[in-house]
Amino acid sequence: MMVTFKPWLDRLLGRGRSALTVPPMDGALKPNNRLEEAPAGIHAAEPRSLALQNGRVVWAEGCKIMSAEEEVASLSHPITALAVSPQGRMALALDGRGITLEGDELPALQGATCVTAMAFEGETTLWVAVGSTVHPLGDWSRDFLEMRRSGQVLRYDIANRTLTVAAERLGFPYGLLPTPQGLVISESWTRQLVRLDGTGRLTLLKDNLPGYPAGLAPASGGGAWMALFAPCNPLLELVLRESEYRHAMMAEVEPEFWIAPALRSGYSFREPMQGGALKQMGILKPWAPTRSYGLVVQLSPEFIPLQSLHSRAGGKRHGITAVLEHDAQLWAASTGGNEVLRLNVREGNHQ
Repeated sequence: MMVTFKPWLDRLLGRGRSALTVPPMDGALKPNNRLEEAPAGIHAAEPRSLALQNGRVVWAEGCKIMSAEEEVASLSHPITALAVSPQGRMALALDGRGITLEGDELPALQGATCVTAMAFEGETTLWVAVGSTVHPLGDWSRDFLEMRRSGQVLRYDIANRTLTVAAERLGFPYGLLPTPQGLVISESWTRQLVRLDGTGRLTLLKDNLPGYPAGLAPASGGGAWMALFAPCNPLLELVLRESEYRHAMMAEVEPEFWIAPALRSGYSFREPMQGGALKQMGILKPWAPTRSYGLVVQLSPEFIPLQSLHSRAGGKRHGITAVLEHDAQLWAASTGGNEVLRLNVREGNHQ
């Protein structure tokens, strides 16, 4: 009987799954300004999906593949994700088109939509994260507000040209990291990291993250880098619990002004968080809440946070969707800030 009434009691008392509390940023996650104070980066229009090809860092920027020196290639459709194999073979996910490998369309993957991330495991396997099988990538905020769990991780055998569904019913998988122990997956809507092993079993590695995780990348010396593209806050948790309000908002309000995670903020008085809650006499309040954020976290091999880099309320380097470490530099794609950042991560574990 108590089991039957527990969800109702939790909702009435605001506890358990109905609690509106969010994890604090302390310890290695203590806020700082390392992202915001980093040297000027490379201007880019909503950059995504960093990768290393033949010793240079490349990223997706609309329909183009760019590097720090030049435009690498131009495609007919926007690129939602890219990956490069150890030998330099490039896979591209094209919005509305499917996935190509070195220019050749992969028939088995032409039905894949909302591709958020890809990763090679050697030269024989391509892992593909599909954020949602219901909505295209452009409708990710609707997927969030509808509380969908329709994401998939696909395994493509390159030699045999066969595709298998390795994991499904995921909460918007947005990052993939192959490791000897299995494939690490970041689930945005559930705010957790899980590992997929060779038997198809999912194991929880880290949960209750302070934001919505996106791209993953290996860190030198072991462990990983993780990007979080938006912060979690009590207002979002409250809205997710109010079904009638959510559906009315989606029906009556323009999507860019929904109460949902955001890649950028502070550009319109029509945003959910009004100026009076953020500033007083033109000065940003020290306790001001923020609708968007910039956050990169270094994780140990046991997925314990070691250090973090932040761009806080009032900053512009928000919406970090991808990270990559190369030659003692950390590259970060600020999709919300329209910038690709390069940071020195060897200056010490600042907190």
